[in-house]
Amino acid sequence: MKIGLLHPGAMGASIGLALQANGHEVLWAADGRSADTKSRASAFANRGSVERLAQESDAIISICPPEFARSVAEQVAALGFAGIYVDANAVSPATARNVHAIIGEAYVDGGVIGPPPVHPGTTRLYLSGTRAAEVEPWFNAGTLDAFVLGGDAVAASTLKMCYAAWTKGSAALLLSIRALADSNGVTSDLMREWDISQPGLAQQSEGAALGTAPKAWRFVAEMREIAQTFASAGLPDDFHRGAAAVYERLSGLKSVAEPDFQQVLDALRASRKEHV
Repeated sequence: MKIGLLHPGAMGASIGLALQANGHEVLWAADGRSADTKSRASAFANRGSVERLAQESDAIISICPPEFARSVAEQVAALGFAGIYVDANAVSPATARNVHAIIGEAYVDGGVIGPPPVHPGTTRLYLSGTRAAEVEPWFNAGTLDAFVLGGDAVAASTLKMCYAAWTKGSAALLLSIRALADSNGVTSDLMREWDISQPGLAQQSEGAALGTAPKAWRFVAEMREIAQTFASAGLPDDFHRGAAAVYERLSGLKSVAEPDFQQVLDALRASRKEHV
């Protein structure tokens, strides 16, 4: 198959390589994309415009920051694309339903759990919807495992929200706690107590800083999507709105590949106004 990829960031590019490993031709549209994106997508066939990509693709996979999921779907729908459209973005069930309404019956909901797939067994693509079973075989070989979920058409997005609510939500909480302890001069005491009663938590908090700070700008909208998911279920959504604020304060570290832990704490303590 010819499968269009919109737009290949770190995760999208690795999924494109997984498709290639299964014998598919991956197309992408370079018009208006950054030099970094062009470098990541160098292994794929550039069709220049999204219009030409839509004309030549049998299917399209959308992997973009969650705040752009609807606008990308609207762009593709306006072009009259009739193939399968997989929305693999980190969005709430409500947003997924909106995308479904835009695309129609060709829509497949997707949720990626795990890092960009480089080695087999690390990353899953969960799929749901009436045509999900058609997408699963695209990944029979290679580094990405695909699974079809039963039940609701947006079950894949719901699962993704539940999973990221813990992984990225708990990372935001740990970083906030470390900043709080540092601000009040009790870091060494907290580390000593954690070593006694919560072994490994100190290292986990430092790992959270290194693993999330350079990508925090991408997590802001995702935390808001998770908050919306909680609210739609009648559950408190304040925690993940707070997590969004944490990641918003860290968004200035986007260009820092390996931030110093103190840099992360300082960014969290700085006034929010400086990061808007």
